[in-house]
Amino acid sequence: MADYKKPDFWQQKARNEGYPARSVYKLMEIDKKFSLFKPCFEKANGLRALDLGAAPGSWSLYVLRKFINKGFLCSADLSPLSREFDKGLFDNGNFFFIQGDITTEEVRGALYAKGPYSVIISDAAPGTTGNHIVDAARSCELAETVMTYAENILANGGNLALKIFQGGGSGSVLKRMKSLFTTAKSFKPQACRGESVETYFVGLGKKQLSTF
Repeated sequence: MADYKKPDFWQQKARNEGYPARSVYKLMEIDKKFSLFKPCFEKANGLRALDLGAAPGSWSLYVLRKFINKGFLCSADLSPLSREFDKGLFDNGNFFFIQGDITTEEVRGALYAKGPYSVIISDAAPGTTGNHIVDAARSCELAETVMTYAENILANGGNLALKIFQGGGSGSVLKRMKSLFTTAKSFKPQACRGESVETYFVGLGKKQLSTF
């Protein structure tokens, strides 16, 4: 069994470069391959992004550093964000964080009120049990929640990237994504652990299905 507590290359690299978790390199790969944040450059008001499952904060830090003072980022998670590396970025007026469950009406309402968004990103994962069937099912439920956010509060032409555990109903999530976006693909960044069942679904160019 892999020792996830022992720092590996990506974890050490993240800390050396000022990020609390290795997950930042997964987002970097996705962004580089799919030009994930391109819609932000095409909007008059610049960045308008939503980060679901943001803690400890690596993805939010990447976005804020990339688009500092060029728009707005809204993030949410059950846990608080790490303040070890943000150097005040999380206090920026262009950033909003809410600690809570993204499946609840209270949190959903707060996040919807800040939208619409041109990009939604989600590295959210369920608490794992060690039972792949159970964990995959929970991951799919979480991914479906993220998809609902995209359906309701992602602007036309916007992009989405979400994490999901392979297996279970992951195929149905990808099918749902294909119906919502012009392009929908599965992608596993090199920064993912080799033995991990996680992968990422990327939806590009939300179809003209909403009034946004």
